[in-house]
Amino acid sequence: MNSKGKTIGIVIVVILLLVFIVYAVKWINHRMKYAITDAVFVETDYMSNVGFNRVSGKIIQLYKKEGDEVKSNEVIAKIDDTDYKLQLESLKNEIQALVYQKQQLENQLQRVSKETDINENISKLTVEELNKKLQSLQAQKEQIQAQINLAQKDEERYKNLLEKGLVPKRKYEEIATNLEVLNKQKLALEKSISEIKVSIEKSKQSVEYSKTQREITKEIQDQINALNSQIESLNKKKEDLENMISYTELKAPYNGIIAKKYVSIGDIVKAGQPIYAIVKSDSFYIKVLLEETKLDGVKVGNKAYITLDAYPNEKFEGVVESIDIASAAKFALVPRDISAGEFTKLAQRIPVKIKITKGNKSLLRVGLGGEVEIEKSK
Repeated sequence: MNSKGKTIGIVIVVILLLVFIVYAVKWINHRMKYAITDAVFVETDYMSNVGFNRVSGKIIQLYKKEGDEVKSNEVIAKIDDTDYKLQLESLKNEIQALVYQKQQLENQLQRVSKETDINENISKLTVEELNKKLQSLQAQKEQIQAQINLAQKDEERYKNLLEKGLVPKRKYEEIATNLEVLNKQKLALEKSISEIKVSIEKSKQSVEYSKTQREITKEIQDQINALNSQIESLNKKKEDLENMISYTELKAPYNGIIAKKYVSIGDIVKAGQPIYAIVKSDSFYIKVLLEETKLDGVKVGNKAYITLDAYPNEKFEGVVESIDIASAAKFALVPRDISAGEFTKLAQRIPVKIKITKGNKSLLRVGLGGEVEIEKSK
C-alpha cells in the first residue's frame, strides 16, 4: 500500500474516531441531563369494579365490551326486571284498594257527622221548645189552681147559704159547676205537662244518642288514620321497589373505558357482583420505578418524555407529579431480611409518578410498558 492509501485510511479512522467521540459525548451528555429507564408502566388510580346495586337476577343485556368507551350515567348492562315489575303492579293494586276503602270511609264519616250534627241540633231545639211549653203550662196550672182555691171557698160558702135558704139552688149549682170545670181543666193541664215531660226525656235521649254517634265518627276516623298509615307504608315500599327497578339498569359511574367484562348474557348475578371494570378517562398516569442511582436531580415539576412499546411512533410528554418517600422493595410481599447483616446489595427503585400533559391519551391502556426520559434539575 502506497503512502496515499495509508493517508486515506488514517483520515477515515480519524473521522470515525471523531464521529464516535461526538456521539459518545452526546450520549454521556444526554445521560447526564436525563434520568432514563425502561421500568415504565401505564397506571390509573380510578379503576372501579361496578355491579348492580341491591338487585340480583339474570343478565339480559350487556351493551359494552372490553375497550369500549362509556359516558357517565350511560346504561351498560341490564338484568331481567320482570319479577320486580310484577311485585310493583301487585303493590299498586293493593294501594288502590286501600285508597278506595279510605274514600268510602271518608264519605261515611262525612254523612254520619252531618246527620249527627243535624239530629243533635234538632233534639236540642226540641228540648228548648218543650221546656218553654212546659213552663207555660205550669204557669196556667198555677193560675187555675188559684181559681180552684177561690171556687172551693165560694162553693163551701154558697152551700152553707143554700142549707140556710139564703140563696137559690140555681146559684149554688153555677158555683159548683164552675169548680168542676176548673178541676177538669187542671187535670187536662197536668196530663199535658206529663206528656211534655215525657217528650223532653225522649229529646234528651236523642241528644245523648247523638253523642254516642260521635263516638262512631271517632271510630271511623281511627280507621281512616290506620288506612293512611298503611297507604304511607306501602307507598314507601312502592318507591323503594321503583328504585330497585331502576337499579336493574347498570350505569357507568363516570366517563371511562371498559377494562374488563366479568360476565356473559344469561348469567345469574348477585347484588354487588362485579360486572365490568371501568377505568376513568383522563386518569392515566405513568408510573416509573427509577433506580436510586438515577434519582439525583429528579424533582417534582421536571419534564418527562415517554415512549410506549405498543406505540413506538407516538410521543408523550409529562411532568413529575410525585416521588415516593420509600422504595418499592419496602412494600414487597416478602421484604428482605437484613437483620443478620448478610445480603446482596441491589439497586433500589423509587416509584415516581408522572402526569401526562401531551399525547394521544385514547391510546393508553393500564399496564402498557415503555421508556421514559426525565429532565434533571441542575
